[in-house]
Parts: sequence; structure tokens; C-alpha cells
Amino acid sequence: MERPYILHMFTPGKQMSPFDINMAADAGYNLLPTYSEVTLDNVTGLTQDAIFSRGPKGVLRTGIFIGGRDVLLAADMLDAAKKAMQKPFVVSVMADPSGSYTTAAAMVACVEAQLRKVHGTDLVGKRVVILGGTGTVGRIAGVLAQQLGAEVRLSSRKGAAAAQHCADETHARFGSPMSGVSGDSVETIRASIAEADVVLGTAAAGVQVLSEADRHVATRLLVAADVNAVPPEGIAGVDVMDSGKLLTHPSGTCKAVGIGALAIGDVKYQTQHRLLVRMHKSDTPLYLSFPEALAVAREVLAAKPV
Repeated sequence: MERPYILHMFTPGKQMSPFDINMAADAGYNLLPTYSEVTLDNVTGLTQDAIFSRGPKGVLRTGIFIGGRDVLLAADMLDAAKKAMQKPFVVSVMADPSGSYTTAAAMVACVEAQLRKVHGTDLVGKRVVILGGTGTVGRIAGVLAQQLGAEVRLSSRKGAAAAQHCADETHARFGSPMSGVSGDSVETIRASIAEADVVLGTAAAGVQVLSEADRHVATRLLVAADVNAVPPEGIAGVDVMDSGKLLTHPSGTCKAVGIGALAIGDVKYQTQHRLLVRMHKSDTPLYLSFPEALAVAREVLAAKPV
């Protein structure tokens, strides 16, 4: 009898996301045990319990998935699981807390693709302002954009100090320097985006972070992308289905394009699915985080018709 494919799913929260469980099942895993309220200190013991019981052949059919809502903790948990391996008992590990790693990767890959397609450029030297930037998706999108050469500013409704604290904390963990800016009023939001080349909306569902009048202030804007799929639009004028649609402007000379939540979501879904399938089928251990998610998101977009 062939051994089943098992994906052990760890979360610091009270329950594992049903979305992630469904995705893992669709990727081919037979058994999906979930572990709730897992702390960083628990990871080594849980990992070694998972690997030592299956033998060298069984570990090829074993994986670990790390969820939760804390992007920094998930990265630490992935590192802890990796360090807990003892050859030849080594299994694949993937982290995607709240889907933030794959969503951020899809968002940045979509922006990168539209910059190249519409404007013949990339993220190098671009000013990127992330509204709702202190959340799970915003932080990782900021790290990825910075690593691709952008000057990144995380915006927070709680003010500049809260935004800078988040930027510093994220920089300390991932080595990506970013600035924090205030988004606590119309005036501060407009000031932050006035010279932005790219604006990303990563706030909570149903929250509009940028009105149409606000958006018109960004005269250098090339791309606006938003992950909010719940009305109203997170960035006014960017519909959930938009994928490079030209945005309107009173001057009639707007060159910016919009990318909506469902366009990004389609790439995110395919990215997560492909990563899980790769873990499931791989003959060697894989460690999958947001850099790997970005590479796969680019593959997804490259396969799409222009």
C-alpha cells in the first residue's frame, strides 16, 4: 500500500483557514491535519514528530504548511521548521500567512507586468506608496517592491509613527529599508501620493483608502493596484476586474492604469496552487516563502495572453 500524502498545517491562530485547507486538498494531499495556537517554541517538536515517524520514503510524501496572520512570525516558523530537520528526515515547508505571501507576490508581479507592458519600464527607482501598508499584504508587497529597486513608503491611518514602526520592524526582519508615512487624513494621504509612481491599496475589505479626487493628485502615477474586492472600491476608479485599464483624469491625459482585486486574486490563486503542487510532487525538499511566490506569479503572468 502506498503511503498517503500528508500536509501538516500549523497556525498560531485558533483555526486553520478553510481556504488553505481546500487549496491543499486540490493540490493532491490526502491527509490535512491542522494544529491550532502553535507557538514558535512548538515548531521544532511538531516538525520532528512529523518527520521521524515516516521513514526516508515517507518524508517525500510529507509537508508542512504555516498559516496564521503574522507575516514576521510565519517567516520565523518556517526557519525554525527548516532547522529542525535531521537528514535524511527532511520535508518541504511552505509559509503563506493569511494568503499574504502569495497575494503580495501576485500584486507586485501584476504591477511589474503593467509597468513593462504599458510604460516600458520596471520598479527600479519608482516611488511606491502602499495605503494600508502596515497590514499583512502591505508589508510583504513593500518588501518585494523594495527588493526590485523601488523606494517604498508604508502608509497607516494610525499616523506616521505607527507606519515608521512597522517599516522598521519589517526592515529588521527581511532587510528591506522602507519609510513610514501618515495616512490619517485626506491631507496626509494626498501629500504621500503626490509624487508616487505606483499606489497600492492593501487596506481591509470594504475600506476606500483613495477617493477619485485624491487619486487625481498623483500626477506621476503609472499604476494603481488594489486588493479590496468588497465595495466600495479601495482605490476609486479601479474596478475589481480591471487588468491594465486606463484610469480617468479630469485633464484627459492620464497615463495610469488600474489593476483590480479579482485580477490580482486570479494570479494569487494560481500561484498558491502551483506552489502546493510543487511541494506535493517534488522529490527533494522545498522551502517556499514570498520570493518563491513572486517567481511563480511571474510564470503565471508570462503564460497569460497579452
